[in-house]
Amino acid sequence: MSEMHVDHQELGSGEIKSAMHTWRYRHHFTYKADQGKNIIVQCNLCLPRVNLLSTSKTSTSNLKKHLDRTHLGCEARPDVKRGRKKEELNGEESRHCQLKRLKAEIIAKCMTQAKIDELIFNFIVEDCQSFYVLEQPGFRKLVSGLTGGLKSMNRVTLFTKVDQGFSRMREELMAKLSSILYVCTTADIWTANNRSFFGMTCQWIDRHSLERKSAALGFARLQGRITHDTIAGRIHDIHVAYNIESKVQTTVTDNGSPFVSVFKEFALDSPERDDDIGFYENVSAVLEGEPEQDMLLFLPTVQRCASHTLELIVTEDFWQAVSQGPMCQLHYSTMAKVYSLWSKCHHLQVGMDAAEAIGKMALVVPAVIRWNVEYCAVQKIVSLTEQELTELGARLEVPRLQPEEMAFLKEYVTVFHPLAFALELFQAEQKCYLGLVIPTVLSLKNKLSEQKDSANYFGDVIAAIVVAIDARFLELFASTEAKIATATTPQFRLWWMAASDREEMCSLLATEASQIDPGVMIEANTTRSVSTIESEDDFFSYGSVKPAIQIQQRGVMEEIRKYVEGTGKSLECLQDFPRMKQLFLKYNTTLPSTAPIQRLFSQKGNLVTSQRNFLTDDYFERIQLLRYNSHVCTLLTEWTH
Repeated sequence: MSEMHVDHQELGSGEIKSAMHTWRYRHHFTYKADQGKNIIVQCNLCLPRVNLLSTSKTSTSNLKKHLDRTHLGCEARPDVKRGRKKEELNGEESRHCQLKRLKAEIIAKCMTQAKIDELIFNFIVEDCQSFYVLEQPGFRKLVSGLTGGLKSMNRVTLFTKVDQGFSRMREELMAKLSSILYVCTTADIWTANNRSFFGMTCQWIDRHSLERKSAALGFARLQGRITHDTIAGRIHDIHVAYNIESKVQTTVTDNGSPFVSVFKEFALDSPERDDDIGFYENVSAVLEGEPEQDMLLFLPTVQRCASHTLELIVTEDFWQAVSQGPMCQLHYSTMAKVYSLWSKCHHLQVGMDAAEAIGKMALVVPAVIRWNVEYCAVQKIVSLTEQELTELGARLEVPRLQPEEMAFLKEYVTVFHPLAFALELFQAEQKCYLGLVIPTVLSLKNKLSEQKDSANYFGDVIAAIVVAIDARFLELFASTEAKIATATTPQFRLWWMAASDREEMCSLLATEASQIDPGVMIEANTTRSVSTIESEDDFFSYGSVKPAIQIQQRGVMEEIRKYVEGTGKSLECLQDFPRMKQLFLKYNTTLPSTAPIQRLFSQKGNLVTSQRNFLTDDYFERIQLLRYNSHVCTLLTEWTH
């Protein structure tokens, strides 16, 4: 019998036609032989490879399974009996089948095992997922189904890739920091589940774009008792590990213990330590007889967190002023009802009506212990109408706020709005510089004093807060570095100073500008324009002596005068004043808050879980640093190809 397509096969008289005659996919097979109740066919899609298939005369299930598994379920030729126009095959696949084959080839080419491993690695690290996710059957099925049969890596492979990614991240970060002149670091200690960790980040300003950059340097486990020499040693070791000990301008910490006690050892006004300012003698090392070179630890100057200082003012000083004032009882009764409302929303099982009412009113409930979050929650309560408050109180079964209490809350929101705004400014990492603190504090004092006379409830409290601001920021206002940082910020220049003090500040800026390294100035100028030769004097040069003398003797005061008289507020205007730009980079690299280190700790609750009990301290640190530095360093590149 000659070979022909199944749809053209003529069966003998009396024979029952097979199911192939009416099957819509019959054009993909060629009849070969009859074998009792079965027939043998050749798959046309497998050509030129010979692939003979056996199927029942009354069923085509075997052939359909072959199409689904091998050829992604290729579409059949349109059937005449279904009212469709019959196509001429001419040995070619249908267009839909060609597209599916092309799609399969693209997936096979793009979704390599290395690419899948890279995506899974980023998923685990950047989202702080548990390593045990890789062992879950559902996750493995998901990866296999989306990638056409590729497998998910196991935990052993993940640990290897964490090591490789961490090594590459460290190399990239050290290369970036090697070209940076001024660096600021932030440090803090976090404790949970009987484990303590020391975290440190560094910040710098890009000298070309003037954008602030941030990276994490360490997240080390603290074993045993936390002492002064332990903290000092950690700070020193991390600075030395990244070769930035001579570049760190300041280390920013909060106002709490143990950092206050540690940095008191390095106070400039300590008479008994005038000979070894900036060094810390490790008492434990002396007692244990360690080598002398390990006993002196260099530490930079400390900068108190301005955001944390404001937090202390609105918590400690504010509560003390309220408790001693005539409105103490009103304040406690009002806030007790507010806290009761929040507690009901958080902990009690409310009915559907109450839940619907809360969602409809978009009620803000503070979930963390921060004053500015609590302020926003009170602000939302004040924005509700009297009818909404009455309805909400009735459904939640909480005491109703009386008119006098609502008036008290409204004045609270109005009076302390400048303080909440100042806190938000200090916690904005990208646009916050040390030069922002003094003008912000001065403006805050002025706005609070303006509301003192018109306040019905908070007049005495405002006066107490202004006094607390002066006391807590006294050291900052006396800081020469903070004044220079403010003066070199174009948004403020010298406008915040009294007219009698501006001449002295100009002299101070001139002194600082004359001490700038000439090599830095030459590098800054060459990055902006290419030097031209206009005369023999411009052509002949003798090393770096002549340019250095020219730069130092160029009109420093003239540049300062032009800068002070300018009106531009953007940082871009610093490009026209190279000396002011260098002073800005030096003194405004310091960050006035510990916001970066708080962000480093932001995922801690997702990391310290029972599923990570077997994760060592080293890998715990590496995962944290890889997650935080993913925006400044490449996690996976060459070694994944």
